[in-house]
Amino acid sequence: MSLLGAFIVPHPPLIIPEVGKGEEKMVSKTIESYHKVAKQIAELKPDTIILTTPHSIMYSDYFHISPGQGAKGDMKRFGAGNVKFQVAYDELFVEALEAAAEREGIEAGTLGEKDRALDHGTMVPLYFINRYLKDYKLVRIGLSGLSVTDHYRLGRCITATAEKLDRKIVFVASGDLSHKLKEDGPYGIAPEGAQFDREVTEAMKQGDFLKFMEFTPDFCEAAAECGLRSFIIMAGALNSKAVKAKFMSYEGTFGVGYSVCSFELTGEDKERNFDKIFEEKQKAYAREMQKYEDTYVKLARLSLETYIKTGKYAKLPDDLPEEMVKKRAGVFVSLKKHGSLRGCIGTIAPVTNSVGEEILRNAVSAAVEDPRFAPVGEHELSELVYSVDVLAEPEPISSMEELDVERYGVIVSAGRRRGLLLPNLEGVDTVEQQVSIAKKKAGIYENEEVRLERFEVVRHK
Repeated sequence: MSLLGAFIVPHPPLIIPEVGKGEEKMVSKTIESYHKVAKQIAELKPDTIILTTPHSIMYSDYFHISPGQGAKGDMKRFGAGNVKFQVAYDELFVEALEAAAEREGIEAGTLGEKDRALDHGTMVPLYFINRYLKDYKLVRIGLSGLSVTDHYRLGRCITATAEKLDRKIVFVASGDLSHKLKEDGPYGIAPEGAQFDREVTEAMKQGDFLKFMEFTPDFCEAAAECGLRSFIIMAGALNSKAVKAKFMSYEGTFGVGYSVCSFELTGEDKERNFDKIFEEKQKAYAREMQKYEDTYVKLARLSLETYIKTGKYAKLPDDLPEEMVKKRAGVFVSLKKHGSLRGCIGTIAPVTNSVGEEILRNAVSAAVEDPRFAPVGEHELSELVYSVDVLAEPEPISSMEELDVERYGVIVSAGRRRGLLLPNLEGVDTVEQQVSIAKKKAGIYENEEVRLERFEVVRHK
């Protein structure tokens, strides 16, 4: 068997004694678990360690695999420059993995490296592993903004590559859990933090990798989690494998969740194809949502599906309600796929003759013109969930005190720069957050003076 075992580990620099200078004793369970993991890895005698890290270079649409013969790093940034690392990369494995990803249509490779030095998400695990294992090569892989299924599929490619090369590998998924566990922690506290850690550690204990994929992006952002997508790549590497999970420890002493878990391979299990299960569940959810779509959302779907399938814009149906053909208003159309935003485009003020025409136009724009995403393909249409926001006329306000994140959207303006954020969005809980995000969208600095407008919407799902 090419894949010998897999491990989830955290990466707090302070558990290295030269960095912690005594504070590491406050997370002694994590350190003890780390030594157990490192010994297990040494006993497995892998040729290559595959390590995924949230702190390597990250692109929104591309997995970066570290290139070259090897790399160096140290803990100077954390006050321990004398703690140094040097690794040799498995160049043949990297080359074969690139080819495997390309065959599967996954954007992954060695392009775009900006800093060759090892990151702490890599060095902390290696600090312990290197105490027990010396003769191995490394493949270091960063995360991306691509979908959870793409992360899982990359994991499948990793195992397939190991089997093709007859390479004995161990998978190390580096990642902390929530960063919002304590008021006096470095990132403060949020209720989603403790909830995320409870649910993700339970999933580890059960070997329930489907749960890893089902956390919504808004929930993950609110919890300020770190390593989930690292764990999902690992889950993909374990696709169709029966595993025995051994949960070793969890600590949140410093306001950040640290968990250690090992997964022993015990055979084959064709039922554990979690990417396929996840996609089928999401398609079923999208079909269920379609049953309850109102006229506004049905028109958005008609518009997009007509355009994608024929290349032409749909015409307004004859039986639309009067308010859709006689009223003019700004409209935003949002698309979600598997719980993640897939596109959102809208108009603050109307540019067509009616709300209906505005929907026809903006549904297509959301799918093919949102610069954050690749254009929607025909194969995705059945998985999309739509929402349509019809905007009321914006009104100027004098201060943020006149805003309410659930009731009002906000428009911020500075010169020609203008940013908008809709109301009642998951993960946006305060007016300060709402205005800050709108500023970022407009390219306005946090400390710049802005003009504020608010507006109400009618949201159709």
